[in-house]
Amino acid sequence: MTSEKKTLRCAIYTRKSVTEGLEQDFNSLDAQRESAESYIASQRHEGWVCLPDRYDDGGFTGANMDRPALKRLMEDVESGKVDVVVVYKVDRLSRSLLDFSRIMEILDRSNAAFISVTQAFNSSTSMGRLTLNILLSFAQFERETIAERTRDKMGAARRKGKWVGGKPFLGYDIAPGGGALVVNEAEALRVREIFKLYLSTQSLQATAEELNRRGITMKQWVTQKGILYGGSSFTKSSLHGMLTNVAYIGQVNYKGHIAEAEFPAIVDKELFASVQQCLKENCQCAGARVRNKHHALLGGILRCGHCNAPMTHSHTSRRKNKVYRYYVCNRASKEGWNKCPSPSLPAAEVEKFVVNEIARIGQDADLREQVIAQHEAYRQNEIAEADKVRRKLERQLESLGKEQRKASADSNIALLADCQRQQRDIESKLTELNARLTALQEDVLSADDLHAAIRAFFPAWESLTLQERIRLLRLLVQQVTYDGERGEIAVTFRPSGIKILETEAMA
Repeated sequence: MTSEKKTLRCAIYTRKSVTEGLEQDFNSLDAQRESAESYIASQRHEGWVCLPDRYDDGGFTGANMDRPALKRLMEDVESGKVDVVVVYKVDRLSRSLLDFSRIMEILDRSNAAFISVTQAFNSSTSMGRLTLNILLSFAQFERETIAERTRDKMGAARRKGKWVGGKPFLGYDIAPGGGALVVNEAEALRVREIFKLYLSTQSLQATAEELNRRGITMKQWVTQKGILYGGSSFTKSSLHGMLTNVAYIGQVNYKGHIAEAEFPAIVDKELFASVQQCLKENCQCAGARVRNKHHALLGGILRCGHCNAPMTHSHTSRRKNKVYRYYVCNRASKEGWNKCPSPSLPAAEVEKFVVNEIARIGQDADLREQVIAQHEAYRQNEIAEADKVRRKLERQLESLGKEQRKASADSNIALLADCQRQQRDIESKLTELNARLTALQEDVLSADDLHAAIRAFFPAWESLTLQERIRLLRLLVQQVTYDGERGEIAVTFRPSGIKILETEAMA
């Protein structure tokens, strides 16, 4: 009497590193599956049965385990739905020896076997495991060798000034055939405007805020799949990356090696050099400003209204070691004192005026109303901008939904997985944006709150350190403008800083 063979449920796993060719009616994944199905059919007498579920990873590297079909397969193995995992070759499952050992642990724990159609071995024996490890070692060596060759090739191309791919940046588009950059004239004008604006403000924060106020965004482009990317607002970090990008002067930087680029420059080298010098000076002076021994409170926020130029702090020593401090118009100091009607301003007087103006917020009802109105305008503008971005993201989600339904109908697994990744990314951005909108909706500044905040902070002004005073002024004041012809000083408050001050005062 013969015992009935136990049914072994076989799952076929296929993988292809690139998406190229997956759109064909019969692609590499189909070929791998066909070979595995034939092998399973040849073992029918042993009770082998091919499961109908497909575990296909198209466009995923074997260097890691971040693959949707592989994760689903491992879940089914652990839940007892799979008895045998069948692949065309070992490196289809993994090219990493460490990852492969993890997969084998899961299979062993679940009493599941592993079979490679083109490489005969049995994973249940010690010799089979040795063979597997040898094969995986060579697969990993091959992957690392390919990676090294790719890096060397890209390095050689960069040293010759070639663009080797990646995301496009403001001022340039990717050439229609790919592999090169072409100038986007409209964006190139915008780039030069940004460089000049930074020289005018000499502040990353102020420049980013002004760009965002004008509605100027980072590079926005459409992928080959028709998906809209980029278009985010400027931050200090993204602005700094842009201002230091040597590609704008027609150069390529590869590990410190500068080469002349094949694509044209869009920023004058003198303008670029001036910006780099300004960035360097600001970086070097950032700590010195708050530790300076001559108590310069308004460095970086005081401007000459007549020349529309920054006013920098200076000092001179006279008899009896007495120090005279003043702020001087940059244009006057560089082009001559006759260029400005009032090239210098006593430092102590203007600093006292600004401090009194801030203190007056807590005493003058009309001024409080002006500050509150300014904050409300800022808040409404931020809400409008955030809502605009939210609507754009929602449109992208809607477009992705249509693409997912089409990919599902066409059984295009690679495209479906790509759409799902993009969907998760957009949903994450929407979650953050909705939280931002909620915070803005609640960010209402009342006269009582403002009065309380000012009253809590300024009685302690004399006891604050210089560093604390400068931080407080930078928090509250966006710009101080001195009009020498009229003898007037105007203080522009920073709307977001008022709310931060109120929050800190209530803490």
